[in-house]
Amino acid sequence: MNIVKLRYADAPVYLEVSSVISSTAIQSQVNLSASWFSGSPAEGNNQTLGASGLYTDRPTISYTPLSGERFSRYLLTPLSPAAIFSLVQAGYPVDRVLHLTTRAANGLYNRSTSPSRLRAADPEFYAVLDALRRIQRSEKLGMRISQRAGTDSELLLIADTRSEIVETDRRLVRQSLHLRPDAEILKLTFGSVQRDDTEVALLTRSMSEIFSEIAATIEAPPIHVQEGRANPEPALPKVSNEWDTPLVRIHSSERKPDNAYAAVHYRDHWFWIDDRDLKSKSEFLFILVLLSLAETGVAPETPVITIPAN
Repeated sequence: MNIVKLRYADAPVYLEVSSVISSTAIQSQVNLSASWFSGSPAEGNNQTLGASGLYTDRPTISYTPLSGERFSRYLLTPLSPAAIFSLVQAGYPVDRVLHLTTRAANGLYNRSTSPSRLRAADPEFYAVLDALRRIQRSEKLGMRISQRAGTDSELLLIADTRSEIVETDRRLVRQSLHLRPDAEILKLTFGSVQRDDTEVALLTRSMSEIFSEIAATIEAPPIHVQEGRANPEPALPKVSNEWDTPLVRIHSSERKPDNAYAAVHYRDHWFWIDDRDLKSKSEFLFILVLLSLAETGVAPETPVITIPAN
C-alpha cells in the first residue's frame, strides 16, 4: 500500500508490531437436577444431567507507527555495503542484488526512475553486472568479508584463473571499476568515488529509495495521470536493455484481478502483481529480505503482559 501511495505523492504510514497478546479462556459447567413424588403414580419422577464447555482464544495484535530514530535507521539509512555482499556470499544473484540496492559503484551509476534522481544508467554499469553474474555462475570466484576499523570492510577475493572466460570477465570488472589487476584484498566502503585502486565504493540505497524506485514505474490509471493525481511516468528513453525494465511490474485495474500474487485496493482501483510474473514476484520477495536486513541495532523492549488462563 505504501508503495502505491508514493506513486500518488501521498504520505505513507509505516507500522510495526509492538505486541501480540493471546487471551485464552476455558469454561465448563455441569448441571444435575432431580424430582421425585411421594405419592402415586410415579411417572412424574425425573432426573436431568447436563454439561457444557466453552473455549475462547482472542489474539490481540498492537501496531505502533514507525517514527523517530527507528524510522531513520529502518527506512532512511542506506544499506550497508558489507551486508549487501553478505547476501551475494549467501548465494543471492549478484546482478539482481546490486541492481536493486546500489546507486553507484566506483563512479559508475545505476539507472534511477525516482523523480528526484531521474537518470539513465552508465553502460559500463550493466556490463559489470552481467560479468559479475557470469563469474558467480561459474563458481570460479570466492570471497570472504571481514570487518575493519570504522565502517569499512575487507573483501578477500579468491579467484580461479584457469578459465579464460572467467579471466576475461574478471579483467572487464577490474578495468570498469578502476581496480588494480593484481589486488586480492579490496576495501569495501560506502561512497560514490573510490579513494584508491584497491577500494570498492558502493553508493547504496535506503529502503525508502528502493520503494520510490518501484513506485515510479507503477502502471497508474491514465486518467489519474492526466488529472495530476499521480506522478507522470519517468521521462527516460524507452527500454533498450533488459535491466531497464521495471524492478517490480505493478498493474492497475478497476476490477479485482483474477491472477494476483499481491493486490491492494486504493482510490477505487486495484493495484496488483501478476502471479505469472516470476521476475516481479521474486523481486518482491527479495525486498522483504532487505527489510529484515535494514533493521539494525537493538530493538526497544516491549511490555510483557501475562494473562492467566483458568
